[in-house]
Formats: sequence, structure tokens, C-alpha cells
Amino acid sequence: MVRITSLGAASQDVFISGEGIRAELDPRTNEHMEEFSEDFKLGAKINIDNIHFATGGGATNAAVTFARQGLESGFIGKIGNDIAAHGVIQELDQEMVDTRQVVHHESLGTQYSTVLLADTGERTILVYRGAANTHTPADYQGVDFSDVDWLYVSSFAGAHDALDVVFSRAADAGAKIAFNPGDKELSQPDKLRPLLEDVEVLIVNKEEAQKLVEGVELDELVRHLLNYVPVAIVSDGPNGVIASDGKTIVRAGMYEDVPVVDRTGAGDAFGSGFLSQWAQGQSLKDSIVFASANSTSVVTKIGAKAGILNKGVKLHEMPLTEKVF
Repeated sequence: MVRITSLGAASQDVFISGEGIRAELDPRTNEHMEEFSEDFKLGAKINIDNIHFATGGGATNAAVTFARQGLESGFIGKIGNDIAAHGVIQELDQEMVDTRQVVHHESLGTQYSTVLLADTGERTILVYRGAANTHTPADYQGVDFSDVDWLYVSSFAGAHDALDVVFSRAADAGAKIAFNPGDKELSQPDKLRPLLEDVEVLIVNKEEAQKLVEGVELDELVRHLLNYVPVAIVSDGPNGVIASDGKTIVRAGMYEDVPVVDRTGAGDAFGSGFLSQWAQGQSLKDSIVFASANSTSVVTKIGAKAGILNKGVKLHEMPLTEKVF
């Protein structure tokens, strides 16, 4: 059985929604504004209608995808010794995710996010990073990757030195690496590019790809990224995604037009959904289809994990083209 370990953030999330939190229409376009527009006056009380607790963090979200697809799944990240940490570990235990190599911070708390959820599925997130913002090389010197086939790495608070240790140890152990870098990693492209020497699969969106390579069109970006990694995937929101393994190029549109409840975790579901199939030997095309379906399912539920697909789910066809590289 394929074993995949996810490395990155774990979070306790609380979702708040109601009439007091709404997306405003732009009178010039009659479309919802991208910016959160509700005023929160000092001393005011804002009424809410719903509150929902869930766990999140890119790495734990990915770990659940792998577990639900019947793979041996593990999670490695840095959390506190608090109630939020207990909730994260308890949920991962229920999902049959191995948490034995989790790193605990003695004084800082586990990452905690308060998500202000608008009626459009868009959200504003207030984040306490805590332990998740303190990765050091020493934290991961003793991590054992000897039984890991794949390492799935998501946002890591810009800790390039710690990532260098992780990537080197994983590569030395024979583990392949899939990387979905976060904003802080991408904000320092000169430090990020050398890490790509050990990466097998790189997953980024269009704007992120443009921080690493030159290019405007998705086709151009993915071709340039293949100079760094064997498999490159570039997404572009509702415009779909392009992926290539240097042999073929797959261009896919939207899997299905569904009512969006919450976009939290959609990117995690896509990246981990792809790897859950690719690591098992599925084709580039089939891996993209499942990734798109997993992401689509997640946005129909509140929280990053509720909509993650289980093994054996039946998928339908989607707009997709495949051509020789």
C-alpha cells in the first residue's frame, strides 16, 4: 500500500455566518465585491446566526484525503499542547491518520482560525499562527521518512531552512515529494527555487507560478515550470487547470457548477486529490479529474474536510483535453 505523509499546518477553525456577515454587491457591476465590506464598529455587537467548529490546515486536510482514498496516511506538523491540539489529533485519529511524528511546542498554542463566512462562500479569516509559525531545522532532524513513499508538503510559514532539512532527509530516504507552497515560501522565490531540485510534483496557481517563472498563458507557465520539476500543475480558479508530466498536457475546465457554501480547503482538496491518484499509478488525466471532483465536493460543505471524497466514489466526465507535450 502506498504511504503518504503530509507536512505543514494543522488548525482548529471556527466558522461564523449570518446576516451580520454578508457580501456586498458592487453597484457598478452588480457583482459581489472581492473585499470584505461589512463594517465592524468598535464596541458594536454583530449578530450571527450560525457557528461551526472544524479542524483545518493544509497538511491535515491533505492527510484526510489520502486516508479516505485507502492509502496509509500520516501527518507531521507543529502544534501546541492545548485543547485545540487535542481536537486536531482526535479527528485525525478518527480518520486513521498516523500522528506519531507530530512536533509539539512547549509554550505556544495550536494554530486557530476564526472564519467570517459570507453568503457567497467567500470568507475573511482571522488567524492565530502560534506554534505553526515557529518551524526550525532542529524540529525535523529526527523525523523518520524511511517508510514513506510520498511526502506532500503545503504551506510552511516560509521556513525555508527547515524545509531544506525535510526535503534532504526525505530524498535521502527515497521518498518522492509533492509541493504546494504557501504565500511565505513564494514571497522568497530565490530561496524556493533551490528546493525544487528534490520535488517531483509542483502544484501552484497562475499568480504563484508567475513568481517562479516567466509567462502569461497557462500553457507557457507549465512548460517553464517543467524546467524545475518532472510534473507541474497550474490552476486558474474558474478558468480551470493545466498539468503536464513532460509527455502530455492536460487542460481541464470546471468539474461541475455547484452552489458554493465555503471555499476553505478547496486548494488542499485539489492538490491532495491529484496526488492520491497519481501516487497509485493513475494517468495524468484521471488524476486531474479526481482532483477537480474532490475540490468541487469540498466547497459544498462548511469546513475543509467535510466534503472530502471517499474511496470508490463514482465520477462523471468533465470538460478536458489532452495532447502530446
